[in-house]
Amino acid sequence: MTQKARIKLSSPNFGQVTQISNQIIEICEKTGAKHSGIIPLPTRKLLVPTRKSPCGGGTETYEKWQMRVHKRIIDIQADERTLHRVMRIDIPENVHMEIELKG
Repeated sequence: MTQKARIKLSSPNFGQVTQISNQIIEICEKTGAKHSGIIPLPTRKLLVPTRKSPCGGGTETYEKWQMRVHKRIIDIQADERTLHRVMRIDIPENVHMEIELKG
């Protein structure tokens, strides 16, 4: 039975998100499952300004720390075999993967 699956990937590391999404596309091509490519979502930028001086005296100088979260979406019309292979991919700790199944 063919199901629609939406895979959402997010990570602060751009290279890891790209690598995992390419692995998913390769699995789809090997098993012959239809997919609608890697859809990049806007990168979320988290900014945290902190004051450099610990004592509070002197001029007010700030450091700005930034973290970027990269997101990708892949839609697959897949059978159980394809989804099983996708779930067996070795995913690094800082990559978050969600799989939504639609009947």
